[in-house]
Amino acid sequence: MIHHDTFAGVYPAMTTPFTDGTDAVDHEQLAVDARRLEAAGVDGLVPAGSTGEAATLTHDEHAEVVETVVDAVDVPVIAGTGSNSTREALDLTERAAAAGADAALLISPYYNKPEPAGQYEHYATIADAVDIPQIVYNVPSRTGSNLDADTVVDLAGHENVHGYKAASGDANRISEIVERTRGETFDVLSGDDGMTLPLVAMGATGTISVVANVEPERTCRLVHAALEEDFETARAIHHELGPLMRALFRETNPIPAKEAMAIRGYGPAEMRSPLTRGSDETLRVLTELLAALEDDAATTGA
Repeated sequence: MIHHDTFAGVYPAMTTPFTDGTDAVDHEQLAVDARRLEAAGVDGLVPAGSTGEAATLTHDEHAEVVETVVDAVDVPVIAGTGSNSTREALDLTERAAAAGADAALLISPYYNKPEPAGQYEHYATIADAVDIPQIVYNVPSRTGSNLDADTVVDLAGHENVHGYKAASGDANRISEIVERTRGETFDVLSGDDGMTLPLVAMGATGTISVVANVEPERTCRLVHAALEEDFETARAIHHELGPLMRALFRETNPIPAKEAMAIRGYGPAEMRSPLTRGSDETLRVLTELLAALEDDAATTGA
């Protein structure tokens, strides 16, 4: 269980591996991925979120993915449990807690675009019912709506709402949320790899990261340097990883992330429909960037 008051450091938003030639969850590869990331020094793991193609997992598959990761590692596990239906999100959160998850990450309701009162009620209903730490996740590019600062600050007062994953790209709003929740047991985490360094400089405590699936050691060095206010080191790693961070979003996440992991030998890059394999150009770009990072690591000993 999480014994500290903060979500601090690097939490990879894990992909969900599927068996080659089918779209069945590959639990053996999932456990291997979890242990690889744990060995690289990450502070926790986030299975069954957007990067984990949760929208195409059945509820049973969702709970089984969480259970596999919980059983594989000793670091905290933050399960993605969001839905645009409050009933479904509550069921997923309850099942994740029963599977041993230490905390839950809940995307704001998508497609039906509730008003702020409905957004608050959605999160508060689940936080009232499930007694594990919960993180509010704002990603307007996927949900079609944006959580306002007042709603997030109100939710921060709930005893079970402990964090906010910021993926709006709106640095001013994120800064306001950091400022207005400093008196709460509440942490802001970057949900956009390119924004992690500036957000930590503003007072965020870490990142739920896509690039950490591929470059966990570098991501950990970046974030922990920034948390220790060694911004010279953090800035150098930020620029080193910048091209890969951008390339991982040249097509819909997690398509490039899975392709990059496959290039590194971390299992096949199978997607579940409607997602498709990466384009030839994406594969070319990723192959070149990953080779350059490996050459750099060999040269520097990093």
